[in-house]
Amino acid sequence: QVHLVESGGGLVQPGGSLRLSCAASGSTFSINAMGWYRQAPGKQRELVARITIGGTTNYADSVKGRFTISRDNAKNTVYLQMNGLKPEDTAVYYCNSENVEVFRTYHSWGQGTQVTVSS
Repeated sequence: QVHLVESGGGLVQPGGSLRLSCAASGSTFSINAMGWYRQAPGKQRELVARITIGGTTNYADSVKGRFTISRDNAKNTVYLQMNGLKPEDTAVYYCNSENVEVFRTYHSWGQGTQVTVSS
């Protein structure tokens, strides 16, 4: 199994920045891609950004140009740099990994970290 632990959430004013981190442990050899999702109250969980083991990235349209996802393969850690934060970015942010093993493919999730953008 892959275990994910997020850190870095908090309260920030509009226009501010935060960096989220997600450290993976366990069967990290099986990780094919990692990403960040978010869920605001009353809304469905949505993909924010994703990065493959080869470094290919994709972003939600709402965060393009403001958020940057990166990974340190040696540390099995993925980061989400969030700049120009807006109140609508307020949500619980979840780290996700897509894991591929010989007989199964599965997702792992972190416990979530709250990001609140407010003045």
